[in-house]
Amino acid sequence: MANAFSKEEIVAFEDMLEGFNDELVLSRNVSKYTTSDSQMERTNNIIWRPQPYISQSFTGTDQTSNFKSSTQLSVPATLGYSKSVPIVMTALELRDALQEKRLGDAAKQKLSSDINVAIMNVASAQGTVVIKRTSAASGYDDVAACDTAFNEQGVVSYDRYLALSSRDYNGMASNLAGRQTMNEKPINAYERSRVGLVAGFDTYKLDYANRLTAAAGGGTITMSTLIGAANYYVPKATSTAAGTGEVSNVDNRYQTITLSSNASVAAGDCFTIGGVEAVHHITKGGTGQLKSFRVISVGAANTVVISPPIISNQGNTTAEAEYKNVNVTPSGTAPIVWLNTVTAAINPFWQKDALEILPGRYAVPSDAGAAVMRATTDNGIEVVMQKFYDINTMNVKFRWDVFFGVVNKQPEMSGIMLFSQT
Repeated sequence: MANAFSKEEIVAFEDMLEGFNDELVLSRNVSKYTTSDSQMERTNNIIWRPQPYISQSFTGTDQTSNFKSSTQLSVPATLGYSKSVPIVMTALELRDALQEKRLGDAAKQKLSSDINVAIMNVASAQGTVVIKRTSAASGYDDVAACDTAFNEQGVVSYDRYLALSSRDYNGMASNLAGRQTMNEKPINAYERSRVGLVAGFDTYKLDYANRLTAAAGGGTITMSTLIGAANYYVPKATSTAAGTGEVSNVDNRYQTITLSSNASVAAGDCFTIGGVEAVHHITKGGTGQLKSFRVISVGAANTVVISPPIISNQGNTTAEAEYKNVNVTPSGTAPIVWLNTVTAAINPFWQKDALEILPGRYAVPSDAGAAVMRATTDNGIEVVMQKFYDINTMNVKFRWDVFFGVVNKQPEMSGIMLFSQT
């Protein structure tokens, strides 16, 4: 039992886990899906998660011609994050128990950060509802713009979250601190730089935020929105391979479109298309506002992959009618207008069901020489701690591990806010 954990190490691990729960700020505000260990191993750690259904309604008592199959869309979710903190302590260093505890605290801090950053990266890269603000963060009106965009497009009004960079968050807190006609909020904003619940969004401060560089694609790029197979998207649950007949799932979050030029266009760029108007996803009523899109990747021959796809029902299919997200005024040269005009911090916002975390699990044997402890956080993330003594060097190796995945199931229920844009 040379590698057994001491009583002090067990207590330190339990204390670490409590602090680990406290620091998992973003992961507490996304949905969770627990996977099967054996199933994930057999599918290369990929599982297809369903997107919400959207139904149609029809007028009248005779619905004979309206009984049609609904299209169930799904997205691939991957256990793609394997994070580990390994350390080694000499027999001399182990004389100081406090040193070991501090290293455990550092491991906790780093792994918590890894999980939060993974969620922030996915939300920042794949959120498609883009709110462009021409001034610095100032308070209620900024968050209300996110609320308005979500409401207009039919995103449910509960469990909404907004994560702001420190500068933008403190800018909002400064605005609140100066509101003398309110009671508790200005005090918290002044003393603790706390914003809290604003316009239906729970707000959180990021000590690290991604930045989006200014679009460099130029102001003369256009695309065709005429009724043509390449200009709109038809959702489908599966596709059948030519020749083999193999049926596979389809990821309907993306579409490849052709621009007049993709020179200097970059992944992450945000844009609108002239004459392409967002609709309410349930009623299909127009919002009067242009739909925002994100560049996911840039291809050859002036092509780019965008999200979300342009589902305009120009093909007049049941699937398009169900998942329609835009009204289109057809044009052969619809202008592309870039929204990220100034390099700025990305402030992601989302509805809880849009983002999902998938806790994974390592099947570490407990009788192979190393001592093993494992515990699960409040949101399902398993933390594994291992200890191994090397008699050759009189060193003790420790490692802490987490294994998880993050998926944006519905990019149209998540977005980003950019401040100080021209």
